[in-house]
Amino acid sequence: MTTDALLGPAQIRDLAGRLGIRPTKSWGQNFVVDAGTVRKIVRTARVTAGERVVEIGPGLGSLTLGLLEAGADVVAVEIDPVLATQLPLTVAERAPGSAERLTVLQRDALTVTELPGPPPTALVANLPYNVAVPVLLSFLARFGSLERVLVMVQTEVAERLAAPPGSRTYGIPSAKAAWYASARPAGAIGRAVFWPVPRVDSSLVALERRQPPTTTASREQVFAVVDAAFAQRRKMLRSALSELTGSSASAEAALVAAAVDPTARGERLEITDFARIAEQLVAAGHLGGPGGAPGARGSASQA
Repeated sequence: MTTDALLGPAQIRDLAGRLGIRPTKSWGQNFVVDAGTVRKIVRTARVTAGERVVEIGPGLGSLTLGLLEAGADVVAVEIDPVLATQLPLTVAERAPGSAERLTVLQRDALTVTELPGPPPTALVANLPYNVAVPVLLSFLARFGSLERVLVMVQTEVAERLAAPPGSRTYGIPSAKAAWYASARPAGAIGRAVFWPVPRVDSSLVALERRQPPTTTASREQVFAVVDAAFAQRRKMLRSALSELTGSSASAEAALVAAAVDPTARGERLEITDFARIAEQLVAAGHLGGPGGAPGARGSASQA
């Protein structure tokens, strides 16, 4: 790969013009036009030569070329058929020696349950704010081979993903991400590196896979408790969980059995606390089978 293989502002605009591409708000398309930012993302992700990396929403290929430059094997998931068709052509033109290390899957990332080739060990992506959390959680749930994740998202989303219990931004995304991984902020990204320039700030968030809490409750059952706890976050837990248990009294009994203060609020709890509560609710018959309580919003992709 030549030193000028990465895409700059002029190349991005020229390529978009030739394709008749106008970035769409519905797909959250803001293309990175700064090679230095691309290389910063790749370095922060600790991508190594020969590593299998999945990229979601490669767009015109800015980050894809950076990942290939680092020696990674890349499987890129792209929903836009025009962009999915063009990406291999762009790589073949700008980095012909890397073309064989790219696989493109033209799919909606939320529907992907299998990936071609070897299982990926890292996910690196620029995710649009409207699907960032569901996409991230679904990939962590479906692809246990993922050891590391580095995503660029709206700063507000990054703060929620990395928030610890007790902070004002801690909520459903924070707790569910903590089931799979430890999350931390990994740097801010200026608006000027995008085309078109977004109206929101962006940040990197890094996640490292870890073992989920040791519990007899399923992930879906634990997530059903998380959803209920934050449905009305100002409520104390004994009230917030009463919809699952049928009454505040039965919710309080389960909380006491789980060694959780019934007057606490969900924002104070670790994911291990939610797991203990789920165990007690299952034991008391308030949460059903693997999918949790009837109507529970406990899917892995729920934000």
